[in-house]
Amino acid sequence: MGEGIGALFSLMANTASAAKQARASLRRRVVNRRLLDHARNAQKKVLALIASGKKEEAVKLFPELQKRLDRAAKGKAIHRNRSARIKSRIALKLR
Repeated sequence: MGEGIGALFSLMANTASAAKQARASLRRRVVNRRLLDHARNAQKKVLALIASGKKEEAVKLFPELQKRLDRAAKGKAIHRNRSARIKSRIALKLR
């Protein structure tokens, strides 16, 4: 069948459609992890700049954070309300 965890899921599946669903799930997982990691990294950078008192630099990076969060919400890696909540809370800190 193949190597790695995908082969394990395929072997565990009882039907061909379940095996296909397992493979698709693994592909989606990789994409979602990447979207979330980019969003979290951008969030950490902005919050670190705010904590160190460099608000001007944080304001410049904020659009990048918004873009990353919107993309994660669009891909349904996170809920759109969670994305909005994170953006709102950081925007308040940037005032």
